[in-house]
Amino acid sequence: MLKLYDYYRSSASFRVRIALNLKKIPYQEIPIDLKKNGGEQHSPEYQIVNPQSLVPALQDGDKIITQSLAIIEYLDELCPTPSLLPSDPFQKAWVRSCALSIAADIHPLNNLRVLNYLTNTIAVTDEQKNQWYQHWIAEGLSSLEKKLIASPYTGMYCFGDSITLADIALIPQMYNARRFACDVSAYPTLTRIDSHCQTVDAFKLAWPEKEMA
Repeated sequence: MLKLYDYYRSSASFRVRIALNLKKIPYQEIPIDLKKNGGEQHSPEYQIVNPQSLVPALQDGDKIITQSLAIIEYLDELCPTPSLLPSDPFQKAWVRSCALSIAADIHPLNNLRVLNYLTNTIAVTDEQKNQWYQHWIAEGLSSLEKKLIASPYTGMYCFGDSITLADIALIPQMYNARRFACDVSAYPTLTRIDSHCQTVDAFKLAWPEKEMA
C-alpha cells in the first residue's frame, strides 16, 4: 500500500489527498505535524524520507516521491483513470500552467516556513504578515481569474467539465485564502469552480477538517 507523509493543513498535501481520492487509490496516511516540537518535518527520521523537510512525500515500496505535482502526475500514470490531464499536448501544457501558477508562484511565497521566517526572523507583526499573505494571494488569483475568463477551455471546472490538475491545485489555495481572510469575491470564476468542487466526494474527503476528525 502507498504511504503518504502528510500534514492536514498543508495545501500541497491537500492536493495529493484529492488526487488519491479521485483515483480511488488506497493509502496509509503518516501524519507529520509541522508545528509540534518545532516541526516533525525536521526530525532525522523524516529527513531520510525527504531531505527538504517538506510534505507531502509519497512512498511506493522502496521508492519515495516528493513535490505534490510530481506525485500527482506519478499517480496519473500509475492509475490512468480518471485522467487528470488532457491528451492534447497544448491543452495538457495549458492545464499544467494553471496548476503551476498556484503551486510555483503563489504557494511558495505563503507557505509555513516563509510565514515563520517573517515572524521569527524579520519580526513582522501579525498584521504585516497577513498583509504579505493577502498581497500575493491577490496577485496570483487575479491573474488566474483573467486567464480562465479569457480561455475557451473553461467550463464547470478549470478545463471543461472534467476535473484536472488545475482544479486540484486551485481548491486548496482557495481554502487557504479564506483561512487568511482574503476577499475572494473579486474572482467569480474561481469561486464558482471552488464551490462546485466542494460538492465532489474526492474533495470533501480530503478537506483539512475531515482529516482532523
